[in-house]
Amino acid sequence: MDRKALLLVLGLAVLAGLGGLLAGRWWQLRLPPPPPGVSVLGIGDRADAPILPDLRGQPTPLARWHGRLVLLNFWASWCGPCREEMPALAQAQTAYAARGFSVIGIAMDEPAAVRAYLAQVPVDYPVLIGLDASPDPSLRFGDTRGALPYSVLISRDGLILRTKLGAFAPGELQRWIEPAL
Repeated sequence: MDRKALLLVLGLAVLAGLGGLLAGRWWQLRLPPPPPGVSVLGIGDRADAPILPDLRGQPTPLARWHGRLVLLNFWASWCGPCREEMPALAQAQTAYAARGFSVIGIAMDEPAAVRAYLAQVPVDYPVLIGLDASPDPSLRFGDTRGALPYSVLISRDGLILRTKLGAFAPGELQRWIEPAL
C-alpha cells in the first residue's frame, strides 16, 4: 500500500473513532426519561428508605442503616461485572464496618437465583431483593438505563453522595469511601 493510501486509511480510522466517541458521549447525555409518576433521585437528594424483602422474604427497611455510610449495590446473579466486583465490596465491608460503613446488595433478580448464587459465593453483607419492588429501586436511585451493576453512596445523614453505573475499578471503591467516612 502506498503512503497516500495508508494516510487516507489512518485518517478515516481516526475520524471513525472520534465519531464513535462523540456519539457515545451524546448518548450518555440523552438518558431516557423515567416512567410517568416516578421521580428519580440524584446527587444531593435525600435517599428514600424503601422496605425490601431479605433473602428469607422478611421486609427490611433501608432506614435500618440510617446513621451509617451506606453503599447500595444493585446487582444480579447473571451479571458478570456484578459478580466480579463482589469480592471488592465484601473486602470494603470488612475493612470499614467498624468505622460506620455498610454495603447493602440489592439483587434485581429472582430470589431463588440469588439464594443459589450466594450459596456458592457467599458475601458478608446483607442482600435484599429489589426485583418486584414498585417503584423499581434502582430507577428511583438514579439508574435510568436499567443497567447493572449500579452503586449509590449514601451519607450518614441520608444524602446521596455519589452514583456509578458499572463495576468499580481497582482502588476506586476506597476513593469513594475514605473521604466520606
